[in-house]
Formats: sequence, C-alpha cells, structure tokens
Amino acid sequence: MIELRDVTFAYAAGKAVFEHFNWTAERAETWAVVGASGDGKTTLLMMLAGLRLPTSGQVLIDSQIIERPRPRTGLVLQEYGLLPWATVAENAALGLKLRNYYGPDGRHAPEDHTVAPEKERVDYWLKRLGISAIRNRYPGQISGGQRQRAAIARTLALEPDVLLMDEPFAALDAPTREDLQNLTIELQREHHLTLVIVTHNIEDAVFLGQHILVLGAPPHTTPAVIDNPLSGDTGYRTLTAFYEKCSDVRRRMPAHRLQPA
Repeated sequence: MIELRDVTFAYAAGKAVFEHFNWTAERAETWAVVGASGDGKTTLLMMLAGLRLPTSGQVLIDSQIIERPRPRTGLVLQEYGLLPWATVAENAALGLKLRNYYGPDGRHAPEDHTVAPEKERVDYWLKRLGISAIRNRYPGQISGGQRQRAAIARTLALEPDVLLMDEPFAALDAPTREDLQNLTIELQREHHLTLVIVTHNIEDAVFLGQHILVLGAPPHTTPAVIDNPLSGDTGYRTLTAFYEKCSDVRRRMPAHRLQPA
C-alpha cells in the first residue's frame, strides 16, 4: 500500500534527513512513527501526504508515485486546521464541498467520485464522532478534544483509504487523549484504513501502532521497526506487556534525545 523506494530527502543547504531509505506499510495496517523533535517524523508524513517531495527516490501509495496530494489520503494535523469563522458542521463539510465543486478529476477528487449530499454525510460523521450537539458552535467555543473530533470528521467525510495523523493527541488531557485514541482505532478497523500516526510520546505509539517505526538522529538509512501485535486493544495499557514494549522502544531511542511522555 505504502512504499518508500530508495528515498533521500534533505532540506536546502542541510544534511539529509533520509538517505536511500526503504520502507513498506501494507493495506489496513496501523503504524506509529516515534522519535524526538527534529528526527524527521513530520517530514516523513509530509512526503506521504505529497506536500514534500523526496530529493531522490520514490514514494508510492497503492502503486501510484506521489508527486502531489492524493485524493484518497486524509491528513489530520495537531493544530486541527479548522476555520475559526465556520461552525463545526461547516468545517466538517469543507473538504466534501470542495470535492463536489471540482468533481471526479483525479486530482482534487478520485476519478470514481460521485457528488455526495454534503449534509447527509456530514451528519453521519458528526453523530459517529459524538459532536452532533455542537454542530452550530464555532471552534473557539468548544474544547480541544471536540475540535480534534471535528477535524477527524472533515477528513473521514472524504472516505480516505490512508489516514495520516501528525501529533493529533499531543495537546489533549490524558482522559480525552485515551478516548480519542480508542475511537481512532475503532474507526480504523471499521473502515480498513491504513493509518500512520507520528508522535514523540512512546506510550501513545505503543498503544496505537501494530508496527512502530523508531526514528533516532538523522540521517535515516534503515528502518528500525518494532512489531506490536497487542496494539489497539482497550485493556493493553493495563498489561505488563504494554510497559515492556514501552521499555523496548525507549531502548531503541538515544537516551539523551528522549522527550517526556
């Protein structure tokens, strides 16, 4: 589903972040990418989103070389990206409204896109994400967790097959964070999404990722992958195996670069 082939990426006048890097994620897998600030997590996500292009090599999704944003790839940002002057419902409808405007051109919308009733699909996702009651409120009138749910609703209304999330729970309190993580895994399983989440939080990575890609100091040349078959189970956080897996991830990361959980 996702493949990086011999990818090198370097910012202008800087050393390489990735160097001849190869990595594959299969369809409907969940991946957590964990590392300290500046280790290339968001750079990797932006390449998958088509918002940054590799210096050399290829990024492919579903055998398609990614040279621009792909219509079936959804992106959820830490800052939510909501329009402050639009209501929750209007924000959730924004992507679908733009897609319906352009039609099935293969660039802004998939070639098999059919114009969808915006209200019907938005209503479904607002209800599914538990925010129907605040549909007419503005982002400044709701909590961080509710804003994140609105951002997820906007993305899922577009029916993606790949969901990319950049530190989506970092600014939330612990109970809200765990609730949204549980919901994210539930939605991923329901819709068979290929999910890639980047985070600096080791506990979040261990709960969310069937596979954990550990990034140390760049340049990255070979993926360091930890398999994590118990990920997503609601009781996982209480098991000894969870803390052992967290310890395993910590051992793979340079100690002086660790971020507090």
